Amino acid sequence: MAFELPELPYDYEALAPFMSKETLEYHHDKHHKAYVDNGNKLAAEAGMADLSVEDVVKKSFGTNQGLFNNAAQHYNHVHFWKWMKRDGGGNKLPGKLETAIASDLGGYDKFKADFIAAGTTQFGSGWAWLSVKDGKLVISKTPNGENPLVHGAEPILGVDVWEHSYYIDYRNARPKYLEAFVDSLINWDYVLERYEAASK
Repeated sequence: MAFELPELPYDYEALAPFMSKETLEYHHDKHHKAYVDNGNKLAAEAGMADLSVEDVVKKSFGTNQGLFNNAAQHYNHVHFWKWMKRDGGGNKLPGKLETAIASDLGGYDKFKADFIAAGTTQFGSGWAWLSVKDGKLVISKTPNGENPLVHGAEPILGVDVWEHSYYIDYRNARPKYLEAFVDSLINWDYVLERYEAASK
């Protein structure tokens, strides 16, 4: 299954002022496209061109770093675009998610603080995650393109803390970007969809 660059699920201006048209054009059209192009080439060379992106990520982890980097980043970004929407974010969560966050993570306010802290303290490039592991919600962070799939967890929300995700709009103020993401961008409906799929 060849990797394909997905269309954004909104127009380039939709997430402004929290994520600008310029950021989305660079991030989606240049960075994500490069992961797709490089990933397809490396997957073909490794004999994995017919596998799903999830399988390529899992099989290449620890064995083929170049392929893993590009496949994992493709997987991460396919979902990253869907984890955001215009007028998103905030604490109005679907009931099932609200209940799980309360029981597993101590409530929305603690989730928000811990999720932002994970993204802020990830040294260099990486991601912060909300995942389902062993039936419970967990917050984690990973370096570079690594994701919870390779640690026995199913990611239901992730935020990109590579500089290309925020530097045009926020310069070096990563915590400000993460606050804007949580307060104004998260597509909780897609997080719920991922949560329900991971909980089956």
